[in-house]
Amino acid sequence: MIAAIIQARLGSKRLPQKILKKINKEQTVLEYLINRLRKSSKIKKIIIATTKNKIDDKIEIFCKKKNFICFRGSENDVLSRYYLCAKKFRIKKIVRITSDCPLVDPKIVDKTIEMFNKKKLDYCSNTAPIVKPMWPDGSDVEVFSFKALEKAYLRCKNKHFREHVTFYFWKRKNNLFKIGQLKNMFNWSSYRFTLDYKEDYKVIKFITKELMKKKIFGYTHQIIKILDKNKNIKKINSKYFFGIGWVK
Repeated sequence: MIAAIIQARLGSKRLPQKILKKINKEQTVLEYLINRLRKSSKIKKIIIATTKNKIDDKIEIFCKKKNFICFRGSENDVLSRYYLCAKKFRIKKIVRITSDCPLVDPKIVDKTIEMFNKKKLDYCSNTAPIVKPMWPDGSDVEVFSFKALEKAYLRCKNKHFREHVTFYFWKRKNNLFKIGQLKNMFNWSSYRFTLDYKEDYKVIKFITKELMKKKIFGYTHQIIKILDKNKNIKKINSKYFFGIGWVK
């Protein structure tokens, strides 16, 4: 089974409780992300993996209210959170999504999964390893097998790597994993619609409002068009732009 595990928490210092902020009148950031992922033709289950911290009780309560699947694990050892979650739900192929990417594109998700399957990889992503960034910051997708996840869980001793879950797959030089990267024929690396700061929140709210107005889903190329036509909006969060996706 292929399942998406969304890592989520409310303890962000830069933008507290950001994933439960309203993205529009009807939906929170987290709901919006889940509804976009449901458009994937490959993902069969979506799980919210949060922490055992008291503050994240709100996420569990929210998930119960919305009938979302919720798993709770370590805050800092996110690798163990993913491993124990995948083990509990018997997931063989994991799609890792972070909750600060509410505009993730289900078509890019499916293409990454297709590449993962076709090439029989252990790990596949559109943003890592970082060689030449070509995707927007906020479009990040990672796919890996449970076997690879278990191997990383058992072998990885680096606390920093364990916090970032997949660093052990591609950042550490080894021959343990067969990895691949989904290429992009366009250079979209100068676009940012991830959610870390209040400026990001303004950009994302503008984008979703435009999508609703235009009555379009908001695939990545459509979002790019909106930002190209509204360069003043694109500039709002430009001071936080690093040009290397989610690894800062």
